[in-house]
Amino acid sequence: MGPTDETVPSGLRTRARAATSNATGRYETCSRTNFDDGWEMAEDERLLRTEVTFERPRSAISYNRSPDLPFDRSINPYRGCEHGCIYCFARPTHAYLNLSAGLDFETRLIARPGIAAVLEQELRAKSYAPRTIALGTNTDPYQPIEAAHLLMRQILEVLSVHNHPTAIVTKGAMIERDIDILAPMAAKGLLRVGISLTTLDDTLARRLEPRAAAPRRRLAVIRRLADAGIPVRVMMSPIIPGLTDHEIDPLLGAAAKAGATAANWAMLRLPLEVAPLFREWLGLHYPDRAAKVMGRIRDTHGGKDYDPEWGRRMRGQGIWSDTIRAQFDLAMRRHGLDLHHPPMRLDLFRPPPRAGDQLSLF
Repeated sequence: MGPTDETVPSGLRTRARAATSNATGRYETCSRTNFDDGWEMAEDERLLRTEVTFERPRSAISYNRSPDLPFDRSINPYRGCEHGCIYCFARPTHAYLNLSAGLDFETRLIARPGIAAVLEQELRAKSYAPRTIALGTNTDPYQPIEAAHLLMRQILEVLSVHNHPTAIVTKGAMIERDIDILAPMAAKGLLRVGISLTTLDDTLARRLEPRAAAPRRRLAVIRRLADAGIPVRVMMSPIIPGLTDHEIDPLLGAAAKAGATAANWAMLRLPLEVAPLFREWLGLHYPDRAAKVMGRIRDTHGGKDYDPEWGRRMRGQGIWSDTIRAQFDLAMRRHGLDLHHPPMRLDLFRPPPRAGDQLSLF
């Protein structure tokens, strides 16, 4: 069955999609709705498929000054994400493309071919000073379309030959494909990987993150990476109070058993369009606990769906935030996940010589 929301055409099937609506982007001057015009005409049911368009990147590295983040630069080879996580805080960025944060975000994607070549130019600039580059901070670099476009692998090839410190966050199993690049980087102290694992419940995961790897598959990825000598952090992000917080201990235990050596968490964030999308999702899948979940979310954000203030937006505040923090810290210690990895190396960074370059004698 397709959604019945007036922002979605009737007869449209949205198999394995989390959003149930497609409201007009917030920067648009006009809005679109579907309505019954009185003509009783049969409409063929059709499946909503993923569309990929292309953008010619003018820059590869994005910089930020957020005090809440442990990195100041990142790379995003794709805009939008086919994993379709209903809670994704990046959904509102689709409004800048004149697209919806709803179904458009997970079905109308943009790939950035040529981004690896642009990255190489930026790394070769005389003014460039290396610090850890993060991948997967906005949308997942290992979402399904990576299999066809290979942009993440091309980026890793550039980072690898430059000996550039790199941090990756993903919930995609496709990262296993690149172990041949990642393992040597890890051996040099240039790589860390975070595997995002929100729940161990297959049914809940399929509803929350419809096109991401299943929980047990992500645990297998942790094992595969750990066996290759790649340090892995399990990221329980986001924790949804009233829905997933009871899984903190078993989830960290399973991740530690699979080979993770560190852990981190973040509270659910519902900025801008994400809040109504998440409320719709709750009402559809968990109507019996929707009020409870939203009540606890608001308790952690000062009575609002979301508090964007620095220092509070990632972890929240109040009794539920404090309780989750205490539970998580206890579970980390119990399962040996309170390890602090040493800083990644910056001293190895060096652009490789190109044909015609004068080589150093020393």
